Amino acid sequence: MAARKLKILLVSAEVAPFAKVGGLADVAGALPKALKALGHDVRVAMPCYKMIEENPAYGVKDLLPTFQVPIHEGYSEPAWVRQTSIGDVPVYLIASDRYFVDATESKKVYTFSAEPYVFFARAITEFVPRLQPSWTPDIIHCNDWHTGLTPVYLKQLYHNHPTWAKTASVFTVHNLAYQGEFDFEVLRYAGLPDSLFTYDKLEFFGRMCFMKGGLVFSDMVNTVSKTYAEEIQTPEYGARLEGQLRHLASIGRLTGIVNGIDYEVYNPATDPNIAANFSADSLDGKAKCKTDLQKRSDLPKSKNPVIGIISRLADQKGFDLIEQAAEQLMSMPLQLILLGTGDPRYEQLFRDLEAKYPKKLKAHIGFDAILAQAIYAGSDMFLMPSRFEPCGLGQLMSLRYGTIPIVRSTGGLADTIQDYQPRTGKGNGFAFAEYSADAMMDAVRRAAAVYDDAEKWRHLVIAAMKCDYSWNASAKRYVDLYKQAMAMVNLASAA
Repeated sequence: MAARKLKILLVSAEVAPFAKVGGLADVAGALPKALKALGHDVRVAMPCYKMIEENPAYGVKDLLPTFQVPIHEGYSEPAWVRQTSIGDVPVYLIASDRYFVDATESKKVYTFSAEPYVFFARAITEFVPRLQPSWTPDIIHCNDWHTGLTPVYLKQLYHNHPTWAKTASVFTVHNLAYQGEFDFEVLRYAGLPDSLFTYDKLEFFGRMCFMKGGLVFSDMVNTVSKTYAEEIQTPEYGARLEGQLRHLASIGRLTGIVNGIDYEVYNPATDPNIAANFSADSLDGKAKCKTDLQKRSDLPKSKNPVIGIISRLADQKGFDLIEQAAEQLMSMPLQLILLGTGDPRYEQLFRDLEAKYPKKLKAHIGFDAILAQAIYAGSDMFLMPSRFEPCGLGQLMSLRYGTIPIVRSTGGLADTIQDYQPRTGKGNGFAFAEYSADAMMDAVRRAAAVYDDAEKWRHLVIAAMKCDYSWNASAKRYVDLYKQAMAMVNLASAA
């Protein structure tokens, strides 16, 4: 018997290539394509940002005329829906005259106000029943706190609606540190009853929490690696939600699925944005990419290892360790190339280091997608000393380009990077456990020692490039997760 084709609606506030702030956009843009390739009917819903409408490459067209989105008693907000696509995956754009209209670049995608996300969550539940021909999803897959109220609405206000009565919900936590906390008044603004403001529902230390809504009211919850799913059940990583997460794990509603990357986009054999193409079977082009990267970064050509960093500059990403170890790093025979923006303190740190060591370090403050590809392709090593990392995509992209990760073993970094053992040749990177500058430097020195052995390094590079972190395997696990959620809904309706 052929496997049942599922109808899946994936909801996210950012989706690549249309709007990208972080890794969530990459997931929301790539997972639907992988699900589609498995034969499922998958569609995506996201806000209609100005930058999407104004880009002729996206071919945005009108889909649904204006309709009213009920927010709370006596108040509704007009909305309409436009449409574009990712390949053959439809993308529904929820449009409004009031919300999301100022987003003309990625840094303006998110706001600090609750109202846009109340509107977005409620609009999701209202527009799908208006689709012609009618389409009833088996699964609605919500992502991070911006969509946390959608499962709440489905369970509280739409549980008897013909479109939504049998739809199961999955909620994915991409980063628990961002939770969407607001004052109690937002609960009433959202048209939800006061009875939900309790410790086991939406109340969170005296405030209302969108993330908690997604956790409590979804049928299944997952995060983006197995290790992170375990870590967030502890006080160190749980961001005050560890008790709720331990409860979900105890009743079988919490799991972890590591992200993949789009191997069609991130492919050194075909990538048009790098200086020379290469593969695990023919590595010559990688040396040309290194020379090109050094030239782009105004660094002298050198056979010493180049360490690349592409990151948001924040404590979470381990930049306090890099700050502590900066002079030790610069004393080694290597070059360091950074691309990123964030905490002004760290931006200034790298500007100062560049001024002091102009032949050893280049700080590209900002973000440039083409330069990012050049760093993945042209670096020898890739440094990710994160304090915590739900999944991490940088290490997966660096593996794909034969650039060896140096990581702290946490979250998805622990799940994807195995510490290299010179005696056996096993492993695909260099990992350290203790969150300290000394432990990080030990991993850097171990990597440099192996780099000095050309044959061992070549074998390590080839092994890294042959790792498979494409979306295919992860997409199959998501299908299993969707079926688990559907089984829970069927069980509940039969009770």
